[in-house]
Amino acid sequence: MTSSQTAPAAVKILIAGGFGVGKTTLVGAVSEVAPLRTEEYLTKASIGVDDLAGVGQKDTTTVALDFGRITVSPELVVYLFGTPGQERFWFMWNDLVNGALGGVVIADTRRLETSFASIDFYESRNIPFVVAINCFHGHNTRTPDEIRAALDLDPHVPLLIGDVRERPFGRDVLLALVDHLMSLSVAAG
Repeated sequence: MTSSQTAPAAVKILIAGGFGVGKTTLVGAVSEVAPLRTEEYLTKASIGVDDLAGVGQKDTTTVALDFGRITVSPELVVYLFGTPGQERFWFMWNDLVNGALGGVVIADTRRLETSFASIDFYESRNIPFVVAINCFHGHNTRTPDEIRAALDLDPHVPLLIGDVRERPFGRDVLLALVDHLMSLSVAAG
């Protein structure tokens, strides 16, 4: 880097949600670099500790964080931090959220209750967020209005429905967060 060049501005986004909803998958789908993943295999020690209801085929779990990067322009880089989903690792969210501009809550309509902690986390810290409903294999059991009511979402919180494995949907989720942040900035301005 020459003296006339400056480092790009960095934006941090936190991706949260319950166990097995697709946080690692979203980071991997949109990151321009191979994401850093801290996944480990589930073992017998997690029996009775981790609730595998609705995620019976899951054999790994994030134990620290997921990390990805998106270069928007030479002046702007977005860093994505995915949180671990199990309650025993939630203490890490307090460190991961430091410096985050906004957040994403990923939810699964088959287990919406696993999203409550993530929504509460963002709301209690006044961190703007969007909700992405991950439709595993096109499976969605509720309408947007039913989801909004079940999650007790404020009307201004964007809600998107799609498949986090698909890069275009991941892009749309992040763009919705940027639009949401900009609208809040204009409203506060």
